[in-house]
Amino acid sequence: MAAEPRAELHLHLEGSVEPETLRELGADRTDYRISNFGEFIEVFKRVVSLLHGPDEYALIARRLFEKLERENIRYAEVTLAAGVILWKQVDFAAIYDAVTREAARSKVEVWWVLDAIRHFGAEHAMAAAKLAVDRAGDRVVAFGVGGDETRGPAEWFTEVFAFTRAHGLACVPHAGETSGPESVWGALRLGADRIGHGIRAIGDPALVKHLAERRIPLEVCISSNVATGAVESLAAHPVKRLYEAGVPIVLNTDDPALFQTTLAREFEIAASLGFSDDELRDIAANGFRYALRGPESSVLRALSA
Repeated sequence: MAAEPRAELHLHLEGSVEPETLRELGADRTDYRISNFGEFIEVFKRVVSLLHGPDEYALIARRLFEKLERENIRYAEVTLAAGVILWKQVDFAAIYDAVTREAARSKVEVWWVLDAIRHFGAEHAMAAAKLAVDRAGDRVVAFGVGGDETRGPAEWFTEVFAFTRAHGLACVPHAGETSGPESVWGALRLGADRIGHGIRAIGDPALVKHLAERRIPLEVCISSNVATGAVESLAAHPVKRLYEAGVPIVLNTDDPALFQTTLAREFEIAASLGFSDDELRDIAANGFRYALRGPESSVLRALSA
């Protein structure tokens, strides 16, 4: 399936920075050693500390889009950490302009998801949400929150997501990655169109049934979940059980450089977990089926013609 066109819906720009690019950015340490969620956060912070302004962001965007082209990723919804940029107190507008210029040069159809750091609180999230709303007509399609679920429950962000939804943006929060089913329920109460990760839903049969009946997709990132300790082992990953229960699954890389993976690799891993070729084709189709800009996407129209 590696040569088939695919879509990726859960992909963090800052997590796509390969060690070679880190060296270009002046890093004195370029290894990614991650064995739990805390270590992942520290590595992510180390990467973003090297991104000082538009030039650095343009470089990593260009490298990402080149990589996606080589992998035949035709459509991508890329998450830009607006909350991190606010935290660093650098010029968001200049950075956004730089990465969108790179996207315009790419053969990949790129749309943007802006997100906030949930454990920084609702006021921080609203500031990031306003940046997203201001660009709702300029290729921003969704708003999300990431970070530590245990220190930033979904209930904090009710007004934030009501604000972004009122301005036409989709709701795509992370949930059920390191916290249990209640975190996913909380995201659903925010009006989630898709759930980032969501794998802990497996612990609540009523929630699994709800996701299946309402056709609410989970953006599953297998390698990420294993590396951060969100699951005990690859064999323990619930993705196959969720799929068999009827929950829509989309496979993604999350932070591909940090977790040393590609979308093709994620499909290979899924095959090793027992997914058939037909099931993998269905999951690949889900990447396009649950894309937020399906009706107006020139790529998706061409692929379905």
